[in-house]
Amino acid sequence: MPKPSSRDALLDAGLAVMLEQGYSGAGLRDIAAAASAPLGSFSNHFKTKEAFAVEVIQRYFTLMKEWMEPTLNNQSLTPLDRIKSYLEMISCKQESTGWSRGCLVGNLSLETATQSEEIRQQLSAIFAEWRHFFSVCMREAQQQGQIEADFPPEDMADFLIAGWQGAMLRMKVDRSPRPLQQFKSMAFATFLKEKRA
Repeated sequence: MPKPSSRDALLDAGLAVMLEQGYSGAGLRDIAAAASAPLGSFSNHFKTKEAFAVEVIQRYFTLMKEWMEPTLNNQSLTPLDRIKSYLEMISCKQESTGWSRGCLVGNLSLETATQSEEIRQQLSAIFAEWRHFFSVCMREAQQQGQIEADFPPEDMADFLIAGWQGAMLRMKVDRSPRPLQQFKSMAFATFLKEKRA
């Protein structure tokens, strides 16, 4: 009977270790130990650490899309409430880690985008796909008259993601929820302000 592959265990461990220590700080030995896998198993499944990181990032985004199902994709909520629900869910996840981890996509964007073209391309593709989920909500909010239609939904979605990532960066520095709270308050008082009936 063949031994079970250590590939999934390595990817899961890599996600946890990179969230905690970043790309540079995540040693292959540490990841292998966290996965209870032999160090040599890396070369059996991944050509390079960069190739491994690309798969870890995709695994993380798959997890993010699972978080979007009951929030951004929840058709029982209004478009604005879907966005609020998603941001609240992420805030709760950050609270559970002491406001210290942030988002792997944002973290690795800061750390690796100028060092690895392979990782940069994967991050860019994820940002584009992530934008789509928000822009759908914003387009629907405009069509339903919930918010003003002054800006293209895609531009608003990019602005939201960029601002949210900046707030998470400050959250990590301050170890505080305040930057996230400020961002949400400002966003829903300005470009996502609900129109009065």
